[in-house]
Amino acid sequence: MKGFKRKNQFFSLCGLNCGLCPMLLGNYCGGCGNGNQSCTIAKCSLSHGEIEYCYECRQYPCERYQHIDEYDSFITHRRQKADLEKAQSIGIEQYNVEQQEKIKILSRLLSNYNDGRRKNFFCLAVNLLELSELQEAMRQVQSNDELSALPLKAQGSYVTEVLQKIADRRNVNLKLIKKK
Repeated sequence: MKGFKRKNQFFSLCGLNCGLCPMLLGNYCGGCGNGNQSCTIAKCSLSHGEIEYCYECRQYPCERYQHIDEYDSFITHRRQKADLEKAQSIGIEQYNVEQQEKIKILSRLLSNYNDGRRKNFFCLAVNLLELSELQEAMRQVQSNDELSALPLKAQGSYVTEVLQKIADRRNVNLKLIKKK
């Protein structure tokens, strides 16, 4: 969008974790503020003095956030408000440190266990699970001495199962919620 630029390419103005997005990872999107798609929230930011994050606006949460987490697009929207609140609470620098760790985990998952069919699942899991849960999953995966002897598809299935069990403990649905 013309005139809209972002310093932070990993966390969007509206609370999406762009660094964990399959569109950005696949080079289909330049990230928030680098793409050429029109965004109503970016237009709103420009009209409010180019705020960096929606939580900085005195009208936040506005009507745009009423139903923002009901449906997903190619990236989950379910944590937008919670992630904005977390970034506001712990500070954007600390939030970015956590996101960098999540990006490293996602990178490991995609480069070591993606058989060509797990990219969206891994992106969703890393978005929705807490960093400590992802670290727990990675420890469990790394402690499995027999995993590397399995075919890639079986390795991916095992890792998916580990992540799914952790998600099930918290009743986290690791499927995108699409409009019907």
